[in-house]
Amino acid sequence: MDLHSPHGLRRVINACGKMTKLSGAIVLPEIADIVRESLDHFFELDDLQAAAGRVIARATGAESGCVTACTSAGITLGVAAAMTGNDLARVLQLPDAAGMPGRVLIQQGHCVNYGAPITQAIRLAGAEPVTMGTINNCPADVIRHELGRGEVAAVVAVESHHTAPHGWVPLAELVPMAHEVGVPVIVDGAAQDQRLQELIAVGADLVITSAHKYLCSTTGGVVAGRRELVEAVYLQNRGIGRGMKAGKEAIFGAIAALEFRMSEDMTAWTAQQDRKVRMILERLDDIPGLALSVDADPNGCPFSRARLTLDPDSCEYSAQSLTEALSEGDPTIVTRAHHATEGYINLDAIEMNDEEVELVCGRIRELLAAS
Repeated sequence: MDLHSPHGLRRVINACGKMTKLSGAIVLPEIADIVRESLDHFFELDDLQAAAGRVIARATGAESGCVTACTSAGITLGVAAAMTGNDLARVLQLPDAAGMPGRVLIQQGHCVNYGAPITQAIRLAGAEPVTMGTINNCPADVIRHELGRGEVAAVVAVESHHTAPHGWVPLAELVPMAHEVGVPVIVDGAAQDQRLQELIAVGADLVITSAHKYLCSTTGGVVAGRRELVEAVYLQNRGIGRGMKAGKEAIFGAIAALEFRMSEDMTAWTAQQDRKVRMILERLDDIPGLALSVDADPNGCPFSRARLTLDPDSCEYSAQSLTEALSEGDPTIVTRAHHATEGYINLDAIEMNDEEVELVCGRIRELLAAS
């Protein structure tokens, strides 16, 4: 079925990775079949969410879980849950936070923009984000000071390569500091579904990840954590979370994706990704002005990416101009250009098949040979 031509849409070869701007992931057939079947039936959503909670608990080691519209929604609802608990009157009061603990602490180096500022996701709950330290320096004493000032609803931590690379307190140290004064820790782990068990084991009270990234499901957010706090997250659907609720297709997608993950051979999956990275290196070998290397995932997930470093003295292309040239035409080739201003780009092979790898490498070789 051609979904591109009727609407004037370009085909996309995704050499960038699991990105919202590229509409998430290719949904695996094992998941898509279950989602498609769900569309033909009615369900009591409370019961369906309870079933999802049981699957999330099995998959992550958490006490419970639920499904939201996306990770960003989960962050807002997690903050709201920390403010209201399971008090429906407070749920209905938000975003007016009068009389509730409303300060939410976040290290300055974690104030990422994932398409919108994370501090805005906090403010949407009616909370006040309190940024701590500077981008590359947030001593533990600063966090203890802010915790000691009181009225703290939660601490938000981000597990992502987008955070500052150093200078802040890691999660394993942050959690016990917060728990000493009875404050929950909420983790934005949008692309960290492969590390969910690890993040829960550290003691985080809520961990939120995207169903539509490495879980390869329909759009949704998976919330895992302490039962009481998860219940408070779900209760927000009767308040500010009404517009962030998940439908049956998101919930069944998350259930199917987590069940598939639990049965998946991750060693074989990693080997498949490594094979495609080697294929890229072989196809682009011996091009003047192009240096090749491999970057492991910075968050410790079990895959790597090919790194392409351009020497502007040996060819006419910089990392940025090569990115732009590849993006032209139909299909458009979207690279992982987070570091283009530093002189290199990455090719993420996870969402490419062998034919697409060949096409991308052929296009790069063609452009650089002509320079």
